[in-house]
Amino acid sequence: MSMDIWLTFLCASILLSLIPGAGAISTMSNTIRHGFKSTLINNLGLQTGNLINIIIVGAGLGALLAKSETAFSVIKWIGVIYLIYLGYQKYREAGEISLNQGNNVSTSYMKLFSKAIIVNITNPKSIMFLVALLPQFLTASGSHWYQLAVLGTTMIVVDLLIMIGYSLLATRLMRIVKDARHMKLQNQIFGSLFIGAGALLGLSSH
Repeated sequence: MSMDIWLTFLCASILLSLIPGAGAISTMSNTIRHGFKSTLINNLGLQTGNLINIIIVGAGLGALLAKSETAFSVIKWIGVIYLIYLGYQKYREAGEISLNQGNNVSTSYMKLFSKAIIVNITNPKSIMFLVALLPQFLTASGSHWYQLAVLGTTMIVVDLLIMIGYSLLATRLMRIVKDARHMKLQNQIFGSLFIGAGALLGLSSH
């Protein structure tokens, strides 16, 4: 894997992790309710869920690549189209998110950990992100599992650090996520970035 490919994937991973989603909401919510220490446990659960998704998706893509490069290319293009679609949806998204995940979260570390795993492995967007993103950076010429290990480790470390950042800034972020105008602008910025990323990946597929 070349440095250029890895740096591009690193930028994509940072972009994906920065967008407030189920993981970010879970992190901020638990920080506000239980404090920073408990959120570290929640974060480890989120990354365990990410790891499970990466292995499942990566194994499926590896089998597909071994069977048919044509089918793999079709999946890559579907991923490009999906990323552009997500960008369009994000651009038009409402300008507010709720941190009320409900729910009397227990302070038990094991419960926090297991609930965080479930947040990611039951989140269809998380899996679809991986299906859309990973094929763009996997090549038939290199070791599939080596590439997957590099990309997966990069994604998990990036998400871990950004979730810690969300936790540390939870109090300030509370003001932002409740401000519809600021959130609308953020959605438009990230939506535009997604559309641009999808278009660039599509061009690079040539």
